Amino acid sequence: MRIPLPLLCLLLLAVPALGQPAASSAESLTPAQAQALVGRALSNEIRSAPDSNHPMRFQLRKSSPRLTTTKDIVETRDGAVARLLSVNDSPLGPADEQKEQARLDALLSDPSLQRHRKQGEDSDTGIVLKLLRMLPNAFLYQYAGPIASSAASSAASSAASPAGIAQRFTFKPNPQFSPPDYETQALTALSGEIWIDPAQERVLKLEGHLQQDTDYGWGILGRLNKGGWVELEQADVGGKQWRIVHVQMQMTMRILFKTKIFDTVEQMSRFAPVPQGLDYRQAIKMLRSGAESAAQTGR
Repeated sequence: MRIPLPLLCLLLLAVPALGQPAASSAESLTPAQAQALVGRALSNEIRSAPDSNHPMRFQLRKSSPRLTTTKDIVETRDGAVARLLSVNDSPLGPADEQKEQARLDALLSDPSLQRHRKQGEDSDTGIVLKLLRMLPNAFLYQYAGPIASSAASSAASSAASPAGIAQRFTFKPNPQFSPPDYETQALTALSGEIWIDPAQERVLKLEGHLQQDTDYGWGILGRLNKGGWVELEQADVGGKQWRIVHVQMQMTMRILFKTKIFDTVEQMSRFAPVPQGLDYRQAIKMLRSGAESAAQTGR
């Protein structure tokens, strides 16, 4: 199931306040330096988003109160392809493995299935770009001082500046920002924190809370309930390739006449580059190879 568009919006921008102490004042920025840093970091995120980053192979572990799955994922020019590895941290049994192989066979025999997936990815990317371009105007940013980057997760910390200091900002809705469509409506109710690596001028961590109920689709499609939050971390996973490595979300959404609860944690790990121009059929072969390393599977 793809994430609904309003939640996709929030995934770009969110996380719960950590309340960590600031580092020494010697590491602090002047107001002008702080505003310039957050501006450059947001510009870098906007600039890098449409780029065709080097395709990667990685593992995605997604957990909810009812289910935990781990998938092996390969990015290709035709969109990402995944293979289910385990359920509730147990390897697939013979019957489930047979189903997974049948699903991959169906992808191979019917390219339209992969085209449909790629169209969905492209649509989501378009929304991401639109939202990223709105970040400088959608929020008011306040410098909150330096913070030891070790306070973040180990994945995010590994991408922090050599000095081990991240610069922290709070953000809140800009009252002068007028969302142009329902996809961006949630930005008017979100506040939180953003951590920036001053060395690479990239966002390490974002966290946000919904401060009020927020309708989307003019109240016809549904509503995001007050109190929901999203947490996101990204890191340099090698070769200056920045990727999301952690997403945690607790959100209640009313969709038409039903209530949907999102309570998930996603961890992305074991990133390894794969050849440029890889097609989805080659990716399926890689996924089926199982024990081969990312470098070997590219041959």
